[in-house]
Amino acid sequence: MVSSPDSAGLGDLMHAAFRGLRRKWSQQLEPFGITPHQARALRAIAQAAHAPSSAPALRLRELADMLHIAPRSATEVVDVLQENGLVQRAPDPSDRRATLVFLTSDGEELLQQIRRVRQREADEYFSQLTADDQAELKRLLRLLVPEGPAGPKAGPGAARLSQGRGSASRNAATPSRVRN
Repeated sequence: MVSSPDSAGLGDLMHAAFRGLRRKWSQQLEPFGITPHQARALRAIAQAAHAPSSAPALRLRELADMLHIAPRSATEVVDVLQENGLVQRAPDPSDRRATLVFLTSDGEELLQQIRRVRQREADEYFSQLTADDQAELKRLLRLLVPEGPAGPKAGPGAARLSQGRGSASRNAATPSRVRN
């Protein structure tokens, strides 16, 4: 491990850059009536649903693990998302104690809208860097965060999801503004 007299300064600089990104991210989500935490939950559920050979749903416990939060906190996030028609719950047919969560068509649509805005804003934010600088930044950050922003590549529920359990019909309810 290499130590540098300016390691703390580097950490402060990374923290300032992250705070700026987080502030922009919150501002981008305001028109959708959704918080960054709720958006992360939607992305995690979508990631599980679109993984190869996976079920379209995720157990609440797996969602909590993916988000690195307590299961009770995951329940609260899902409560708000469900109230607004973005996700739906269903009993897990393979474990009656577990609950599955999946995106509704409205949740998928909202997530696509958010992705477009986020891509546009990220392009603008990183436009200060050349393509080579962006590639180098990505390479360096991957050294510090080897499993990526959402956790390990396989995810905590990968084994169960790959077995194809937990299908449920999607609800096409119209979403209302998400409460914080």
